[in-house]
Amino acid sequence: MPRQASRAAHAADLSLTERRNPRSADIDLASSVEIVELMAAEDALVPAAVATQRDAIARAIDTAVAVFRAGGRLFYVGAGTSGRLGVLDASECPPTFGTDPEMVQGLIAGGAPALTRAQEGAEDRAEDGGRDLDARAVTARDFVVGIAASAATPYVRGALARARAVGARTALVASSPPTADLLQHVDIAIVPVVGPEIVTGSTRLKAGTATKLILNMITTGAMIRLGKTYGNLMVDLQATNAKLRARSERMVAEVCGIGRDDAGQLLDAAGGQVKTAIVMHALGVGRADAEQRLGAAGGSVRRVIPGGPPPPA
Repeated sequence: MPRQASRAAHAADLSLTERRNPRSADIDLASSVEIVELMAAEDALVPAAVATQRDAIARAIDTAVAVFRAGGRLFYVGAGTSGRLGVLDASECPPTFGTDPEMVQGLIAGGAPALTRAQEGAEDRAEDGGRDLDARAVTARDFVVGIAASAATPYVRGALARARAVGARTALVASSPPTADLLQHVDIAIVPVVGPEIVTGSTRLKAGTATKLILNMITTGAMIRLGKTYGNLMVDLQATNAKLRARSERMVAEVCGIGRDDAGQLLDAAGGQVKTAIVMHALGVGRADAEQRLGAAGGSVRRVIPGGPPPPA
C-alpha cells in the first residue's frame, strides 16, 4: 500500500479525538505567545461546534426536567477528564440551586480516587459502568448521561447499556461520532465535533471545554425551568459562606427595594431562604404562608409574584 494511502487508512481507524492536528504539527518549536495564539484560535472553534447541537441539548434539558418533576435523578457517567467534568457539574448544583445532592450525581471510572489520580485500566472495564449504576439503584425514573470524548470508552458504554436495560432515559456527550451499536443505547446524542486537539489525544482541551459548556447548559437549563431562578437571579442558592450570604442580601435588597440591613433581617426571618424572603416582602405575609404559596407554585417566584424582578441597573 502506498505510504499516503496507508496514512489515510490509519486516520480512518482513529476517532476524531485521537487524530493529529496539522495546525499544531510544529508546536514544540513555538514561542509561548505563539502557543497561546494557537490555543486561543483552536478554542474559538468550540462554541460554534456546541451550537450545532442546540436541539439535542434542549431535548436533554426537557428530559432532565421531566425526570426531576417525577422524582428521578440525573447521573453523569464518565472516565478521566469526562468523569471529572461530570462530577464537577453535579457537585455545583446544591450550592447554586439548593438541590438535594442526590438529585444530580457524577460517577467516574475508578471512583473518588480517580478525581485526583488516574486509575489504571478503570475506564476499560465495561462491567464497572453497569455495576456503579446498580450501586446507586438506577431505575426507569432516572436519566443517565454518558460522557466520552472518543465515544468509545468501555466504562461509559457499559453504563449506558445497563441504563437502557432498566428503562432509564439516556444521552451521550461525545466529540467523535458514536458507532451504530452505541447509539442503540442512547436516546439523545450530543456530538459537538471540535476536531483534533493541539496535543494529540489531549481531550481535556477542546473536547473538555465543549463538554463543560454542554453540562452547564443541561443542568442550568433544567434548574431554570424548575423555577430555581427569578428572572436571572440565583434565588435558590445556599448561603454556605460569607460571599453567598452577601449575595443573598444583595438580591433581596434589589428585588424588594430595601436597604442591606433590612434585607439581612428579612432573610433571617425567612430562614435564610431568598425566595421565601422575596415573597414575604412582596405579599406582606409570614414565612409559613410564603412557603405554602411557593410550594403551590412549584417553587417558582414568578408564579407567585406577577411582573418579575426589577430590570438590571
